[in-house]
Amino acid sequence: MADDLTLPRDEAPAATGKPAFDWWAEAKGLFFLLLAVLGFHSFIAKPFYIPSESMLPGLMVGDRLVVSKFAYGWSFVSPTIPNPVAIVEDVVFRRPADSWAVQLPFRKGRIWGSVPERGDVVIVTPPGQNSDYIKRVIGLPGDTIAVRGGVVLLNGKAVERAPVTYRELPVDDNATCDPAQYPGARITKGDGTLACRLPIVTETLPNGRRYDTVDLEPDSPGDDYGPVRIPADHVFLMGDNRDRSADSRFRLGGFERGLGGPVPVENIGGRAEFITFSVDGSATLNPLTWWRSLRGGRAGTSLHPQESR
Repeated sequence: MADDLTLPRDEAPAATGKPAFDWWAEAKGLFFLLLAVLGFHSFIAKPFYIPSESMLPGLMVGDRLVVSKFAYGWSFVSPTIPNPVAIVEDVVFRRPADSWAVQLPFRKGRIWGSVPERGDVVIVTPPGQNSDYIKRVIGLPGDTIAVRGGVVLLNGKAVERAPVTYRELPVDDNATCDPAQYPGARITKGDGTLACRLPIVTETLPNGRRYDTVDLEPDSPGDDYGPVRIPADHVFLMGDNRDRSADSRFRLGGFERGLGGPVPVENIGGRAEFITFSVDGSATLNPLTWWRSLRGGRAGTSLHPQESR
């Protein structure tokens, strides 16, 4: 009898061809991954990069930090919606954009909203603009605020200020201590390294929260302001580097690039929580330089003001 060469079904030889690549499944996977990332950025937390020195001495250019998006509820500035045109212009054509995101039209109100506390460090989108600033909340709705000779007055009473002390901040590629901005502040230490010696004034707000500010000049444009009464649902914001900060004391846009006075709470995008890491600007495309560019001692630093006991 002839041998039966038919193999059982489960012993049939496997197909040798590669399965077709499922482009549609991959595209769907990437889409839902992107949707999850954008949802997290919009409603939970997002990273933020410090591009300026307006919040010295606490925040330096090159600091990366986490911003909680839910701290005060959500408003029209909360969603993160990528703008492909801005991204291409910035990355490909080297035309920097204020933001890589699309700004939604203004809409009054917040979902589960609350007013920030005095002393909070917040991210704010200037009214009618599409860039993010980082500033500190100084005045709340109903307050009357003024600045006289660099001293902040809340409801007619001067904010408590400690005597001037000096602090030496390291100089690097991201923190150059430009002599035009900080005349006489750049010094050479005994070990040959450079430092930026800045005058520091600690302020204590009426709620007992305190933080350090830089007070460079006795008579700068923002040293005299107001008085103004802060409307309902608005806050007054200032940078800690008082003589180098475009904030609520200065006109909106234009040369001053300020916030134009008290800012609607709807324009607050979140609260700064802590520094994740900080870079000194020395990194190149060579991965070996990335580790060396990290600034020591800054990761994990809380951005909440200290509380007086």
